Amino acid sequence: MRRRDFIALAGSVAALTIPAGAQASPVIGYLGSETPERYSSRLAAFREGLAQLGYVEGRTVNIEFRWGEGRYNDLPALAKELAARNVTVIVAAGGAEVALAAKSATTKIPVVFEMGGDPVALRVVDSLSRPGGNLTGVSSLSVEVSRKRLEFLQEVRAGRNVFAVAINPTSPTSGSQLKNLYAAADSLGLELIVLKAHSEEEFNGMFTAVTEMRAGGLVFSSDPYFAYRSPQLAALAVRHAVPAITQSRDFPIAGGLMSYGGDFNQSHRQSGIYAGRVLKGEKTSDMPVQHVTKVELYINLKAAAQLGVSFPPSLLTSADGVIE
Repeated sequence: MRRRDFIALAGSVAALTIPAGAQASPVIGYLGSETPERYSSRLAAFREGLAQLGYVEGRTVNIEFRWGEGRYNDLPALAKELAARNVTVIVAAGGAEVALAAKSATTKIPVVFEMGGDPVALRVVDSLSRPGGNLTGVSSLSVEVSRKRLEFLQEVRAGRNVFAVAINPTSPTSGSQLKNLYAAADSLGLELIVLKAHSEEEFNGMFTAVTEMRAGGLVFSSDPYFAYRSPQLAALAVRHAVPAITQSRDFPIAGGLMSYGGDFNQSHRQSGIYAGRVLKGEKTSDMPVQHVTKVELYINLKAAAQLGVSFPPSLLTSADGVIE
């Protein structure tokens, strides 16, 4: 049999096996700043949101992933790869850096973002109520409440007036967060020492610096790079005996002292719902940016005992989760 005859025969068989009028499943392009393993709980929430709209991966929708593996500089190129695949919608979940990368890649493909900062201030969208263009999504309060982490840690470390702050200088929100933290420090009469880190190799030196300067504790700004490395940060906090607070509940669950930040399960689930609505034909320009206002406070009493600190009753009663 000649090759062209074989190809023609294969095409005939395919035509017989695909029902007339059948359509291929839509494809979501998913852009993440980390790895699938670090995103696992967020992905589960995202898939729950999709399922609420009737979309199940591998059955009624396909998902093509691109992962930054912690390298923010790689995200724009990965976003362009997804745009070149002509996917139905791009989901840019996990921070402002992902949303900005997706925005730079396309003005035509709908984009649903999930982030902790203010999308208007970061020029991701023009308006929360009518975002216009091809982007909409979900925003939480993780970035806005950075200053509250300093206040909580100061309550736990009453009498200490020097605190360290961890900033990722590559984050689009680092400047605004640092401004808010300085304002909080001024109102509380505290001195801040800023420590910069954007790689795991810098983490140990950061905790060493906190102990050497005898700071009252370490406050982490909101940043996905920190949040997705909660187990490493918790282990270092225990090893160096440093009271610390981050944005993610994963930190106290892993053995760190406390966390305060947006509910990532809720925001990622909502991004799945929004992606499903786009797949059903809604226009991003008409979909208001959703604001997830729930903020979680998690406390680890075992870590507190090891550090020799105690929580005020007001913090214990207001906590969303207390780990004993």
